[in-house]
Amino acid sequence: MQHSKTNWLSKICQPGYLLINALILVDLSFFIYQSHLGQRLTSVAIGVYLLLIVLVKYSNLKWLTLMLICSASVGFLHNKQSSSLELTDELTVQVYPDQVNLKDGWMSAQVSTPKGKILIAGSINKEQEALIKTGRSLWITKMSGEISKIEPATNLGEFDYRSYYRSQNISQRIKFKHCEIVFAPNNLMAKLHKIRFDLQEYFKQFPQLISFFASELVLAENNSEDNQEILNNYRNLGVIHLLSISGLHVGIYVLIISTLCFWFRFTEEETFICCIAILMIEIFLSAGQAGFIRASLTYILGKVFSFKKWRIAGADLLGLTCLVHLILVPKLFLGVGAQLSYILVLGLQLTNRLSPFKQSIALNLFLTPLLLFYFYQVNVLTVIFNLLIVPYFNWIVMPITFTSIALFEIFPQIPQSLETVLKFGEGIINHLSQFQLGMITFGKINWWECLLLLLLSATVLVSVSELKSKVSWKLIGILSASYAIFFCLIHFPLKGQVTFIDVGQGDSILITTPFPRKVYMIDTGGKLNFSGKKLPPQVNKITIPFLKAQGINKIDGLFVSHQDADHVGDLGPLMSEIQVDKLYMAQGLLTNPSFCKRIDGKIEHTKLVELLAGMQVKEPQLTFNVVYPFKPGEGKNEDSLSLMFKLGGKSWLFTGDLGQEGEKELMNRFNFAVDYFKLGHHGSKTSSNPEFLEKLHPQMVFISAGRKNRFGHPHPETLATLNKLQIPWVSTQDCGMISWYYGKWTQNHFEKFLLKGDKQ
Repeated sequence: MQHSKTNWLSKICQPGYLLINALILVDLSFFIYQSHLGQRLTSVAIGVYLLLIVLVKYSNLKWLTLMLICSASVGFLHNKQSSSLELTDELTVQVYPDQVNLKDGWMSAQVSTPKGKILIAGSINKEQEALIKTGRSLWITKMSGEISKIEPATNLGEFDYRSYYRSQNISQRIKFKHCEIVFAPNNLMAKLHKIRFDLQEYFKQFPQLISFFASELVLAENNSEDNQEILNNYRNLGVIHLLSISGLHVGIYVLIISTLCFWFRFTEEETFICCIAILMIEIFLSAGQAGFIRASLTYILGKVFSFKKWRIAGADLLGLTCLVHLILVPKLFLGVGAQLSYILVLGLQLTNRLSPFKQSIALNLFLTPLLLFYFYQVNVLTVIFNLLIVPYFNWIVMPITFTSIALFEIFPQIPQSLETVLKFGEGIINHLSQFQLGMITFGKINWWECLLLLLLSATVLVSVSELKSKVSWKLIGILSASYAIFFCLIHFPLKGQVTFIDVGQGDSILITTPFPRKVYMIDTGGKLNFSGKKLPPQVNKITIPFLKAQGINKIDGLFVSHQDADHVGDLGPLMSEIQVDKLYMAQGLLTNPSFCKRIDGKIEHTKLVELLAGMQVKEPQLTFNVVYPFKPGEGKNEDSLSLMFKLGGKSWLFTGDLGQEGEKELMNRFNFAVDYFKLGHHGSKTSSNPEFLEKLHPQMVFISAGRKNRFGHPHPETLATLNKLQIPWVSTQDCGMISWYYGKWTQNHFEKFLLKGDKQ
């Protein structure tokens, strides 16, 4: 009996079998959970290839593989179906306080319902806030408000929350106006969440940097918006992985526990059980962080094989880990963290024969396709920064953090002193990040380009690892040529564009020319702030990622129409991140103190140019004609800088928030018709005079306005005028980002990011 069992295991543990099966299930998960036809066809092709490998090389196990595929398919399809909730008085959701964010009387959280998880957000009173701060599990019921699907990204490059939460089986959100909150039963799960909540509160008492690292390394979360700059620094230098709970931390926990157990003379099996218990606790504390689960499963499975004296290759242990992980979390590989974690460890297996320095270079090359697909930029000096920062992180940051966690309650002055050391270290890292050394804004590659680069990179790593130098150099040449081609397609485009960026209630238009590409922008957008509280600039979430996705790190000319926050509110933050060569504005705007405050300290390398009607801004492929204002003003709506230009044989007109009086003045002074017109003042009835529209007679007009904005833009009167004049219109409210492309080798055409058609 024992012999047959061992023989069965030896068959399954044939080199490569478990890894191939893991790849088959990963491919199957992409096929089931992706809706793009091209991606599905590619998954089929890859799946067929992997199955052929099984049939040829592991024919005696083909039925086991087919059973695995059938079982996984059932599980994946079952997990694909998401139940829809309805907001009724009977709906009750359970919330754990460690999953709640509180700010200025506003609460948001992930909550549990009988049909799965859902997001909720809304305003609460002081009594309800006090209940949440007790750390007890709560019931939230009798919510009045609205329930909706989680909104997708509406711009290229923007973080897609719908996809992010989809990987966690969350598809809906409730925005409530009123609710009732009461205590829920204090069961085991509630007590566990209370421990996590207490840790959150405990870490908040630490000095800022120690508090940040404690939250990241124990709870896998950033506990304050004030720490975003630290995250950006580590990301820019390519060492963000240090802040992810993963294999390094599992190794540290196991080492500490094993040492303690050795002192207490525990057996190896008892030590293993203690390690499992601690790892399970940390998996819970880190909210199931994919990298930590992967590393924990690898340790546990590896130990089991070691105890039983079963042989298994490192790559197959990774495959077995992946199989178990996928059974537990079917949508695992919809998450970026899981993809990066498993790709990194696969790279370690492919390069285990290389020296540590060469392996580090190879691993960074292996991760680059995913970094370009998700983050659009890469630091070519990451290997060097790793050599500098990893020792600092391992021997200074982590000891200080865990020492502070252990001693803060008894000796609070010790963390205060140790904070000074971290301030010095993080200051150096901040300076390195600010210099942008080695940073390349490559641009966003397509999914098939990412897959191709991954496959080529894997082939190169295997070839290099096996020391087949001739083959390696050929493959490296092909890989380098692929990167060069994709880079040129992004940075030396054969087509230009006019893109209405969906910045919500505001205006921001990007204009680019074909190669040699020149980049211009009209307004930056910005949040209208009625609360009086400081709001984070939305340009960091929308415009800057969009520019980076196109490989743009410099704007040749930026036109500001007037001083309103929804047009230039994000001007300062944009100029802090992106070099602007020339800043154009109507005469008189520089006398406006509010506007001057926005650009203070941001224009050291920027030329300021004031404009009036009749002037021109001549560029190599494009001439901007200034048609308004006719006299200097203060930057109000009635002083809006208005521009007309021609691209690809089409004429465009942009008038900012110019009102009907200004439009009449334009009509009296100029006799022009245009093909495309950006509707004045977001479709307000105060703009777009019917006679003016009739005289312009555009082929299409564009409305840039926020969804469900408090102003009711676009106004029904304006839409009625457009319908009466039979002028088609499109809005960022419906279509998200709207782009028009042109070029010698490109037929002029529109693309709506949310794939909705023209409105009539």
